[in-house]
Amino acid sequence: MQKKHSSVQAVLFDFDGTLTKPDAIDFTAIKEAVGCPPSEPVLEYIEGIADSTERKKALTFLEQSENEAAGRSEPNDGAEKLIADLHKQGLAVGIVTRNSRESVNRALENFTHVDQADFDVIVSRDDPVQPKPGPGGILYAAEKLKIEPGRILVVGDYVFDMQAGNAAGSRTVFLNNRQGPDNKIPECDYSISGLDELTIIVRQFLPLPAGKLPNDLLNIYLDMLEIEDDSVLVKAGVGEDTAAVSIADEEVITLKTDPITFVVENIGTYAVQINANDIATSGATPRWFLTTLLLPVGTTPAEILDLMLELKGVYSTWGISLCGGHTEITDAVTRPVVNGTLIGTVARKNLIDKRNMRPGDRVLVTKGAAVEGTAILAGECAALLRDLGVSDEELRAGRDYLKGISILPEAAIARRCRGVTAMHDVTEGGLATALEELSIAGGHKIRIDMSSIRILPETERLCGLLGLNPLGLIGSGSLLVCCTSETHEQLLADMHASGIETACIGEVLETGQGVEAHSGGKPVAWPRFAVDELARFFQEKEV
Repeated sequence: MQKKHSSVQAVLFDFDGTLTKPDAIDFTAIKEAVGCPPSEPVLEYIEGIADSTERKKALTFLEQSENEAAGRSEPNDGAEKLIADLHKQGLAVGIVTRNSRESVNRALENFTHVDQADFDVIVSRDDPVQPKPGPGGILYAAEKLKIEPGRILVVGDYVFDMQAGNAAGSRTVFLNNRQGPDNKIPECDYSISGLDELTIIVRQFLPLPAGKLPNDLLNIYLDMLEIEDDSVLVKAGVGEDTAAVSIADEEVITLKTDPITFVVENIGTYAVQINANDIATSGATPRWFLTTLLLPVGTTPAEILDLMLELKGVYSTWGISLCGGHTEITDAVTRPVVNGTLIGTVARKNLIDKRNMRPGDRVLVTKGAAVEGTAILAGECAALLRDLGVSDEELRAGRDYLKGISILPEAAIARRCRGVTAMHDVTEGGLATALEELSIAGGHKIRIDMSSIRILPETERLCGLLGLNPLGLIGSGSLLVCCTSETHEQLLADMHASGIETACIGEVLETGQGVEAHSGGKPVAWPRFAVDELARFFQEKEV
């Protein structure tokens, strides 16, 4: 048997009771009519009838019964949408059934948006293959599709479907849509109660685009990891910048690790600063830094020294100590990857936990959208931008945004404000994703005034030329702060007095998750990004 792969290229469905609603065919009545024992499969019984006349008569009755049932069958709930969605995801879709091809064609006439042309392969008992529970139909379909059986997902509502899929080496999904105490779940990889549940299973086996693991998947996976250590005050979660661990009655350490993968220029600066930013959102002081340097084959010792000196220049600026790490030249990477781990400290009473945000709190953001993304574009895409008419002066202005990717100054101001309830660093996925993460981590909905979000001039210029949305562009340098309505004006004044542009862009709503947006008093759609705009741009540029 071939290995079941971790990616899927095709989905093969049983037909009756799977793509159609169950129980259209009365197999009990058919068996009684042809004299088949209740425990024996009817096809195999008919094949075993010695008298050819009686065998033909029984088969004719079976086909008539199937066709009559097909005429009154209906598409199963969600079947047509599922087939369309699978095709959109680039997957082949097929049918493998013990029924006749004629009955399948007749039943498909009752579908509204699906017909025979929507299936890349249809295997019925009319084909020269062993019927289920044997693997013949699955293997025959795999050969027709030119896809390994291990890259196929087999979906059905009967034990024969699972046995056929398992024997072929495919992943199997049992559709448990016949209710009753006798409906036992056979051996399978997954069990679902409706076709709508298949989408999340299929998604597990589709290649991911470049960028962070999508938040909805991360949330599901983290729920599977049980953390029962009482000393862990802030656990891993969507929107949590750091972990927080109690090491004494009144002292807490905060921990953060993050790799830099988007850039080569100034990679050491980003590595220290991005991790320090996250530590600061907890109200902690960044203290100790560890780094792993993964460098491509061909890197020279001089290049490594330059990178280490760059790291030193940044962490020493903020009073951070390098205390360990690892350096390796490896063919696993084609450009430098710097992973940073930073540890900070904070008194337990001063720990800022996003779960403390409350309805009525104001939402503030410093600087503007896509500070980091603008600096990266100006540095990494300079030649392209020059061709598009961007001057060297404009590029220098964009690269200078790198000087503003630290949020440590504004975080220090915010943590002195007694009314601050939550802070969150804008990173990959931009301001739009950061606000959703803040909502998830804080457990409250958020309403945002789109017109109050500041887009810096260089950001608007570069993003406009490259077709990028600033709200979805990596944005280290911007700090989101939630604070009470009574203290937000004073906090705004303190920020401005320190030369940090800050705007109130919304407020915290009731318990829940999600971002509501409005502009000019009217509701508008909130932008969502499957991947960061920078990752999307680089990926498309390579293609």
